[in-house]
Formats: sequence, structure tokens, C-alpha cells
Amino acid sequence: MTPRERFIETLTFGKPDKVPLMPGGPRESTLKRWREEGLPEGKHYYSALLEILGIEEEKTKPQVDLGVSFKMIPQFEEKILEHKDGHYIVQDWMGAIVEISDQYDFTYLRYAKDFVTRKWHKFPVETYSDWEEMKKRYNPKTPGRFPEDFEDRCKQVQDRDYVLSLGINGPFWQLREWCGLENLCIFMIEQPDFVHEMVNFWANFVLEVLRPILDRVKLDYIVFSEDMAYKGHSMISPKMVREFLFPAYEKWIPEIRKSGCPIISIDSDGYIGELIPLWIELGINCCTPIEVAAGNDIVEFRKKFGKNMAYIGGIDKRAIAKGGKTMEEEVMRVVPPLLEDGGYIPGCDHGVPPDISWQNFIEYTRLLAKLTGWIK
Repeated sequence: MTPRERFIETLTFGKPDKVPLMPGGPRESTLKRWREEGLPEGKHYYSALLEILGIEEEKTKPQVDLGVSFKMIPQFEEKILEHKDGHYIVQDWMGAIVEISDQYDFTYLRYAKDFVTRKWHKFPVETYSDWEEMKKRYNPKTPGRFPEDFEDRCKQVQDRDYVLSLGINGPFWQLREWCGLENLCIFMIEQPDFVHEMVNFWANFVLEVLRPILDRVKLDYIVFSEDMAYKGHSMISPKMVREFLFPAYEKWIPEIRKSGCPIISIDSDGYIGELIPLWIELGINCCTPIEVAAGNDIVEFRKKFGKNMAYIGGIDKRAIAKGGKTMEEEVMRVVPPLLEDGGYIPGCDHGVPPDISWQNFIEYTRLLAKLTGWIK
């Protein structure tokens, strides 16, 4: 099987020759530690893992990015507003006023390059007049939203052997970026019509940008970024999810399904047990990363929700860090029961943190490789 076929077959409860080996991705601080512990400088960690485990790296055709942007155009000017006591206060490209340690630059504010603490001071949409200005940055027809060679790129991906995916901000994520979590929650109670208007605008904008893609390309995997849960509960109630977020998904998902995309996934940190039934109702059939520390247990989720939901992740990063018997017990607790059913790609339950040593990561990946059929 090609990597593309294997990925789809696995997550749609088919019969893959092997399950994809996706142990998890390290951040910069993790890689720094691993370099000090034997990962060769300049060598990609995954290539090094395969070499150590004696697995031949699969070659695919050159991967083509469709190059379509769902971001605001134009972006806000990134600038330092204040620098004191080892911290920058910055206006970032999304218009938020953010505080960050001066050991990092702008690029760490919005991209998961490392585990970075940020403090949010102000968001760009605090009033209706702010919203009227923000809308101007989201014109689906703005030059630069689609690359000039878009048609050619769509033709290039037709005969591919790799997974073609697309990431989109869900409505909760996007409104939180505009308004901030606290303001958004207040708006939901005090100005629900305003929230409905923003959700409807985002839903229509995404659909207009998405349709030219869906008309030309059968995507393999769409993932909605929708961090919307704390350690014990979702950030808003299931009733509010249904009221405020469903309208966007009910516009997007039928169109995505009609295009032939087999896997529609949600990425949310925190405890998602009370959200999964809602996602299933909407037609979402995969979720990730399933953080164990937040109380998620995909073995129990599988018993409860059956084959209505596939999963990626779900192995406790804390157990991987401890290594040895603790790691083995965690992997064996989770992986064999779900692999038997299908619809599961095992991996670390979030970005791989720097308390996981290179040697422990190797042994953890070795065990995954055995269980998923890559080595004996």
C-alpha cells in the first residue's frame, strides 16, 4: 500500500497492510535535547528513528501544497510595543497584543515551534465597529489567497501516493482569535446575535475559499483546529456548541463529504468526552490528540462510541517520559485493543515534550513499530 492508501484504510476501519507509524512530533526544545543525546545534527528525527529500527523509509512523489490561504489579508503589522523585564509586549500579525519572553521572536506567537507561555492583553475585536473593520481582511477574492498556479497544483496532486490534507480553523477557534476566550464567552451570553453573525461570516468565508478546492481535488483528510476544552470539561456547554458552532459545521461538512473526502477530523486539547457525541452527530469521524492528562481514555471512548469515531494519538506523554515498564504498560493498555478494531493511529497525546529522552523515544517507537506491523 502507498502511505495515502494506508492512512485512509486505517482511519476508515479498513484492512491496511500496516498501520501508519506516527509516534509524534518533537518541538524545538525536545530536538535540542535529542541532539545532545545522540540524534545526529542535521538529520531528521524520523529518518533517524527508521534507520535505528531497520525500517526502510518510504519514498513518495514530490509533495505539492495547494497554497491556498484562509488567513486574514492584509495581516496586521508585527511590532514590539514594549520591552522590559525580559519580556516583549507585541502586536502580532492577527492584531492581538501579546506578552512573550524575549528569548523568542514573533514566529513563536502563533506557531507551535516550542512550548511557549504567552499572556494575552488585548484582542482585535472588542466592539462591533472593530468587527466591521476585521471583516474587510477576509475577502475570498483577495489577490494572493489562491496562488497564480492553483489550477496546475490541483492537476499535480491528482495522481499522488501521499496524504493530501487541509487545516481550517473551526468557528470557536477563529472567534477566540478575534475576540479572546473571555470576551467570546461574555458575548455568547450578552450578545448572542453578534456571535451568530461572526460564526455565519466565518462559515461563509471558509466555504467560498474551500469550494474551488473541493471542485478540483478529492482531499484525503481535513482537520478543524478547535481547541475548546479544559482539563475536566469543554469550554462551553454542549448546548452552546449546538447553538453557536453547529451552523458552521452544517454548512461545511455536507460539501466536504460530497467532494469525496473520507476523513474529517477535529483537533482539540483538553477533555473531549462530552464533545465527541456532538462531533459524531455532525459527521466528523476522527479526532486528535486525545490528551490522557485531561481525563481522556480512548479505550473507554471506543467502548462507548464504537466505530463512529477514529482516533490519532492517545498515548500518555508522561508515561513515554518515564520509559521502561511504565511506557510499555501505557502503550499496551491503549494500542492493542484499538488496533484490533481499527480506526486508530497510535501516537503521543500532544507535541512530544523535552522531558522525553531520545533513548526513551526510540524504545517507545520500537514498540509501536512492532505492534503496527513494521518490524517483528
